[in-house]
Amino acid sequence: MKSESVGKPVNIEEVAEFDAKTHRKIDLLRCSAFNVVEICFEPGQRIPPHEEPYSVLFLVLEGDGTITTGNGEWRVKSNDLIFVKKGEIRGISAKTRMRMLGIQEPH
Repeated sequence: MKSESVGKPVNIEEVAEFDAKTHRKIDLLRCSAFNVVEICFEPGQRIPPHEEPYSVLFLVLEGDGTITTGNGEWRVKSNDLIFVKKGEIRGISAKTRMRMLGIQEPH
């Protein structure tokens, strides 16, 4: 997010970016308390399971797919939340066009 946008509304649907080749991640906000990203997937796109050195809360905005965590594989759809701890395996696979927010520990 550009510094002139801080303290002003951002329409996350308007900034969404989809790409036929790969998922897209848009940085919405980075601050000392947390980071917010929007992740956009076309059907069949995925992020393979991997570890990350920060916790994240995912909120599915639209679509459906699967999120893999250290506790299993979870089917998710619009309005679902899922929390993944720091150092835990995480992966995402979109069944339909999917948009989600990731609210992350700063890193």
